[in-house]
Amino acid sequence: MELRKRVKLSHLEHNLVFAQVAPAEGRCNSTGTALPHRRGAGRGVSPLGRSGTCSGSDILPRWPWQHCVSMAAGLLLAGLLALTQAWFVNAIHENLLWFSQLKEVEREISFRTECGLYYSYYKQMLQAPSVQEGLSELIHDNLTESKRTINLLQRMNIYQEVFLSVLYRLLPIQSYLEPVYFYIYTVFSLQAVYVIALYLTAWLLSGSWLAGTLTGLWYILNRVDTTRVEFTISLRENWSLPFLALQVTTITCYLRPQLIALQQKVMVWLMYVTTFCFCLTWQFNQFILLVQAFIIYTLDCADFLTTTQVTTLYLVQVSGLLSVWLLQFCNSMILGSLVLSFIVAALFVRHCQSGLKTGSLLVRLGKMLLHSAMVLLLAFTINYLAKKALQLRSDEHIFKFIKSKFALGPTRDFDASLYLCEEAFGLLPLDTLERLAGTLLLYPYIITLLLLSGMLAMAALQKLSRPKGSSAEERKGAGDGRPVAFRPDVAYNLLHTLFYGLLAFSTMRMKYIWTGHMCAVAAYGVCGTELWTLLLNALRCNTKVLLRLVRYAVPLVMIGCLYYKFWPKVMEELSELREFYDPDTVELMTWISTKTPKQAVFAGSMQLLAGIKLCTGRVLTNHPHYEDKDLRERTRQVYQVYARRSPEEVYDILRAAGADYVVLENSICYERRHRRGCRLRDLLDLANGHIMDGPGENDLDLVPASHPRFCEAIKMDTAAYNALFTRTFQNKTFHVYRIKKKRKKSTKGSSEPSVTQ
Repeated sequence: MELRKRVKLSHLEHNLVFAQVAPAEGRCNSTGTALPHRRGAGRGVSPLGRSGTCSGSDILPRWPWQHCVSMAAGLLLAGLLALTQAWFVNAIHENLLWFSQLKEVEREISFRTECGLYYSYYKQMLQAPSVQEGLSELIHDNLTESKRTINLLQRMNIYQEVFLSVLYRLLPIQSYLEPVYFYIYTVFSLQAVYVIALYLTAWLLSGSWLAGTLTGLWYILNRVDTTRVEFTISLRENWSLPFLALQVTTITCYLRPQLIALQQKVMVWLMYVTTFCFCLTWQFNQFILLVQAFIIYTLDCADFLTTTQVTTLYLVQVSGLLSVWLLQFCNSMILGSLVLSFIVAALFVRHCQSGLKTGSLLVRLGKMLLHSAMVLLLAFTINYLAKKALQLRSDEHIFKFIKSKFALGPTRDFDASLYLCEEAFGLLPLDTLERLAGTLLLYPYIITLLLLSGMLAMAALQKLSRPKGSSAEERKGAGDGRPVAFRPDVAYNLLHTLFYGLLAFSTMRMKYIWTGHMCAVAAYGVCGTELWTLLLNALRCNTKVLLRLVRYAVPLVMIGCLYYKFWPKVMEELSELREFYDPDTVELMTWISTKTPKQAVFAGSMQLLAGIKLCTGRVLTNHPHYEDKDLRERTRQVYQVYARRSPEEVYDILRAAGADYVVLENSICYERRHRRGCRLRDLLDLANGHIMDGPGENDLDLVPASHPRFCEAIKMDTAAYNALFTRTFQNKTFHVYRIKKKRKKSTKGSSEPSVTQ
């Protein structure tokens, strides 16, 4: 009796130190598995069972001071690893660019593509006379898109830039910390948050902070595949993924069966806060949450979650999305998101089909298939009606991309092809797996994945084979002694890594969601008791001493091997010094800032215009934030400067967009980076129905163009082009032309309009 009381006390302590505990009704034998309750004595117990789980720290009861020391050591190590990651990416960023020695214009140019656009709003808020005026400029912006006034807080996820600019104004740091450093240090600090979140997830799953240590080391050593923050600082994913990792940590903790009511409420609020922050900082949040909703739905169908848990998780997602919807001035793209439609459909059909989890195995499977078909049909119907009612077309380019990727849609669509031809949106390269294997991450991950997947399938079949009426809630009070065969927190993390792994293999850019969590799952496999118990039981040598030995010896040996193998490489990488060098772009930005009117409107490629907005503050015709149908159409029109179009047609297009200057880039006009058919000029030729240039096959329905390529022909200085465009700047990379303004209509019999300087 005294021993049983001590074990119960140990459970409360373990809740405080993030350790996996055995439930109060069981004890641990010499092998680390829980002894069955007296009522079910003599029946088998799965090592992953909810009513039969013992982590290594539960093998013997501990005194409170031991738990305090263990918790302090684990948290201290988590902090050290987090600071190491933040310092490491900052050092790599400095070494790549020699950022501290760059001029201001060079620092701003280093924010490539859309990164420059996002950072420009941080700069704009700091330059505003007051916070109120800065917010007003963002809400009524007429610089980002010429001839249009848009609400940037509604259109884009830039609240993080607003928050940082306000914080920088309030804190007494202006005298010793430049604004750009405050910005990049904040983003690098979020990497520390990311590592802490993964560390805690592995600790929660395994009951050992050694798993968190291994997770942190793997994340840092696999930097190429876990993050790209050091050279794409402002990307929305670098802001949002740390909050997604924190959300997964809170879900993992929420699904632990031994939490008391107060702890569950705290976890629900933390889930909401992290979901809200994740959704607020990334425009693709709805698609990530859709995958998560599928995971919850799968666990619900297999009866791994209670009705309360399922409803709570769904409502947390809905609450986070609707909170962002309000902050983004009722952004219709959120209301028309597929994830909201799916959640509404899943909850409605679930409520209507109360007898889903009754009957024999075949009956249940049939009901489940019918249930899933009804949910999907209703979700697509709700989504279709919502988009019709809201007249929403902002995200249609994403669905075009998905259709084209799986050969379900047109292959010549310009928007879809623009994504398909980028390496980041292609399939996951196989060399990624080679790198992950080189850090000893891939092998334990695959073993853990296979074993857990098999056990999850067996547990699901066991649950579906239960007698009629034995739902999760009813079994909770049943006394037949049969254990639930899989922990819900482990089941969630397993499906998380499976679903997002499939997403990463289909689209390389999504691998950064998968690889970080992959580190936590692999560390759980190495440091947890469950898989080692299975292995030792299979070898018939499962003892308390041997179980503890392998649980601690194997990860320590792996950490030693990683140190021996990668410490010299890390030191070599830190000693490799490079320098930013882009004189042509610096020359262009300097010329624009000093030689053109402040209200001049510039046309060109999306990537370059983002830099022009940041460095010069000039007005743009288009930009890289692609979530607006009208903007996508304007971008396609502006890009006709790289197609085979007549000078009159290009002139009319640019004037319609309000452009005063157009910047032509040799790297696009004579592009060689992409294969034939994926160069920008090829995409434009295909969209216009013209034959592509260069050797190779063309579709039979394509026709020769009647005009030469504009970006090449304009450099010939012929009369037809000089009458409409005047070259005002050029270097080895860029050619800038001023677009002449029409004075009156063309005279009769002349094909050229009369223009004025």
